[in-house]
Amino acid sequence: MPKAYVFTRYGGPEAEALVDVDRPSPGPGQVLVAVRAAGVNPVDWKQRTGYRRPGESGERDFPAYFGSEVSGVVEEIGEGVEGFSVGDAVFGRPVVSGYSEYALLSVDLIASKPAALSFADAATLPVAAVTAYDGIRQLDLPADATVLVTGAGGGVGVAAVQIARARGLRVVGVAGAAKQDLVESLGGVHVLSGPGWTERVPGGVDGVYDLVGGDVLQEAATLLTDRTRLITAGAPPEVVEKLGGARVARVRSSDRLAAVAELVVNGDLDPQVTQTFPLARAGEALRTVEEGHARGKIVIEVAI
Repeated sequence: MPKAYVFTRYGGPEAEALVDVDRPSPGPGQVLVAVRAAGVNPVDWKQRTGYRRPGESGERDFPAYFGSEVSGVVEEIGEGVEGFSVGDAVFGRPVVSGYSEYALLSVDLIASKPAALSFADAATLPVAAVTAYDGIRQLDLPADATVLVTGAGGGVGVAAVQIARARGLRVVGVAGAAKQDLVESLGGVHVLSGPGWTERVPGGVDGVYDLVGGDVLQEAATLLTDRTRLITAGAPPEVVEKLGGARVARVRSSDRLAAVAELVVNGDLDPQVTQTFPLARAGEALRTVEEGHARGKIVIEVAI
């Protein structure tokens, strides 16, 4: 039987397990993908604790699957699917499964993987890179403006810094000391996180893309004269709206996936996959992200 890494109840790492599951069958408008790689994101471990994305409601069925971005090869096609064939290399957001040997994906949330794009890099794009892309586009700052990115050393932050630079923006990246070299290697001006960080920001700021939330978001807002240039992927809408800003508006579509893949192929975006783990060590991959030790993106590679 295929294997998947799941959580069996809400709680801590003790609720996680690698289990045997039934091979899923694609329904109308879906494809079954043999997973080659899965991206690891902070939202994964947060969901294990009971966290809900904005707009989500209801209880999960257990065991519940980890993972919200995968790449792989089409194994089976559901009714009504056009534009994809068995054997096609694709990437996207899974409907069912993520850290698993097989995943179901809806055709409106997948894109063809360019040959020049590795499976590992492709698996970082559907959540982290697209979230970064959506946020920088939403700010819509003119060339030569300055955007400040909090959490600049994480998966979304690394992509946001590069996408902003590709759009001609000056980037100030807030991150810990261990990630200074990474932020600067991507063309950002590093600002050390921690108490008093706003006093270390050089010059003025035209926009803020917050990926941390909490006190960091509150402090970042003080740097702006125009709070409509404040967006967050790190806090709920009601929190940022009180500050005059907005939650990042996600665009979940095949076209958006293809646009981000093109940035990688053209050399404007390096997903910065810094560590890979086999499926059998998915728990270690998740701990690396949960404990804040990840530099760039962590990917689980699956061999069937």
